[in-house]
Amino acid sequence: MTQTLIPVSPDASGAGPAAPNPAARGRIQIIDIARALALVAMVIFHFTWDLEHFSYVERGLTEVGGWRIFARCIATSFLFLVGFSLVLAHGRAIRWRPFLVRLAQIAAGAAAITLVTYFVTPNSFVFFGILHEIVVASLLGLLFVRLPFYLTGLVAAGVIALPFFVSGPAFDTRWLAWVGLGDAPPLSNDLVPIFPFFGGVLAGVAAARLATDTGFLGRLRALNPYLAPLWPAEVLGRHTLIFYLLHQPILFGLVWGLTQVAPPDLDRVFASQCMSACIGQRPEAFCQRYCACARDDLKAQNLFVTLMEGDVGKEDMTRIRQVTNLCSFKAQQ
Repeated sequence: MTQTLIPVSPDASGAGPAAPNPAARGRIQIIDIARALALVAMVIFHFTWDLEHFSYVERGLTEVGGWRIFARCIATSFLFLVGFSLVLAHGRAIRWRPFLVRLAQIAAGAAAITLVTYFVTPNSFVFFGILHEIVVASLLGLLFVRLPFYLTGLVAAGVIALPFFVSGPAFDTRWLAWVGLGDAPPLSNDLVPIFPFFGGVLAGVAAARLATDTGFLGRLRALNPYLAPLWPAEVLGRHTLIFYLLHQPILFGLVWGLTQVAPPDLDRVFASQCMSACIGQRPEAFCQRYCACARDDLKAQNLFVTLMEGDVGKEDMTRIRQVTNLCSFKAQQ
């Protein structure tokens, strides 16, 4: 899903032995509430993505402009909270048992998402999404939880900046696209590679380390009594993984159900998008002929619905380009 998104931490419960654990004096409720707010934002984005997938809104809407920025902000906020929570739970002593249990749960969720999306959208399945990123980033993040905040912050800046300076086609395959240094990575509904997104986790680690060293965590915890009326958000923030795994199937199913009673007008959606892309480059009369030709010929070759569903494989994309190229030639006559 471009873009899919979740605030899961390996273990931010704050439970455990009092001596080694910096969060042992109680949960910081504002962290849970922040996760809940990010979840609400994620629901808004994914519902819009579902409407786009079923052609109720313009194709590509969530991949450009403000929606793309919105998606990046959601993903970054979740990963920042993952890093922050790593320090809360393991900043002075790594609690291996709860860490590994939580990590296994997230890894199982990531595997389930890959499997389900492979069958639902095989040409754009999620092979390294937000959950996969969290698994890897949580393991790597343990190396930084006790380092000085400024050192971790510098590494975070480097991780975020590296893709702007280093990239190559060798990283474009699904086997290496998870690194994040490719020129044209394969299509995926949710690709969250190590570079630059691990930088968000490290930024959270650095912020939590700074808050721990300066005593700011105590100030955050002192807000707990004032946040009591927001207890529903706090509860939601404590159960992010199960919410994430359930919310998109529910939303997807609801929009699919809508298609059964009030299906979108695919011809109208295609004509609108085709004309928008064509006008400005060619005369209107040409665009009308071209779009009508493309619609009819794509239907004749059983490619129209495939195109509108947005999960087009390489072979079908080649055929679609052949159709549109031929229609461009016909429209000039």
